[in-house]
This record gives sequence, C-alpha cells and structure tokens, in this order.
Amino acid sequence: MTTEPTTGNRQEHVVMDAGDIARAVTRIAHEILERNKGIHDLALVGIRTGGVHLAHRLVRRIHDIEGTQIPIGELDITLYRDDLSLRKDQPILRTTSVPFKISDLKVVLVDDVLFTGRTIRAAMDGLIDLGRPAEIQLAVLVDRGHRQLPIKANYIGKNIPTSRDEAIEVHLEENGEEDRVVILRA
Repeated sequence: MTTEPTTGNRQEHVVMDAGDIARAVTRIAHEILERNKGIHDLALVGIRTGGVHLAHRLVRRIHDIEGTQIPIGELDITLYRDDLSLRKDQPILRTTSVPFKISDLKVVLVDDVLFTGRTIRAAMDGLIDLGRPAEIQLAVLVDRGHRQLPIKANYIGKNIPTSRDEAIEVHLEENGEEDRVVILRA
C-alpha cells in the first residue's frame, strides 16, 4: 500500500492492487458457487459501469472453475435513482442489456463499491421491473460502510472503513487504467 500525492491537496492511498483485485474476484466466484451449490438457475447482472466489468470477470472465473457459461446482464440504474429530481445536470442514460428471463433465477447483482445502499436499491427496482427473480444476491468489490438503507452484501472483496470526507475510486483495466482501488483524502 502506498500513499501518493495527487493534484491539488488530495492524497491518494492505494488499498488494493491488481493482484488483490484478482484474488478477490476468484474468492467471490468460489463463494457464489458454494452458496448456490453450483450454477443451476444462476445469473449475474452488473451495475453500470464498474459492476459490469467485475461481473464479466466473475463470469469468466466461474467458467474457468465450472466449465460452463452462466448468463450475464448489464443494468443501467440512472432512471431508478432517488436523487434524480435533485440533480442539476441531465443524467446520461446507458443501455440495460439483460438478454435472458430473470424470473425464477437466482440473480447476483455486482457492483464495484457499496456505500449508502441507494444504488443497490435502485438496481433492485430496475431488476424487478424485468421480472421476478427467485432471489437477489449482492457481490461488491469494496464495502466502504456509511449505509443509509438496510442493505448488506452477500459477497465482499474487501471491507474498507472510510470517513465521510474520503472517496473510494476503483480503477479497472477495462477502462484503460491499471487495476487498483484507492482512497482519496482531502
């Protein structure tokens, strides 16, 4: 772990590097398989944008372990946010692509950071608009605390307690960056 000065007065502290992220994805993939006793009736849905990249990594890892591809979808929660009317800027809508029926499936929602829980609530609303899953589970790379809603992840890459004036950023190679998770401090 390193602390590096960034632009302005903010300090960047690396809390997970590429190896840490890869190990967390592998561990979560095994935990998903163990909890669900395999891949029967299982699907993953990533929350745009970081969650989608992590969901694809989990699906590849599960394929490596089980030898079978499971369905994967991508969910945009923009229109389900509870702060939509409070925003000054127009939201940028992205594509939701869930090319399978979710009814009666065990769906694992995947996101990069769990914070207040409001994003996950919005994702569950969006998911339920697509059908009635048998069960919704939650996998996150980082749980930083500060929940405002009673939401808890089933699978966590790393718990990183933060203060309110800190920010967590997840950088992934799918975005053209080096894999790492950093805390930004003012």
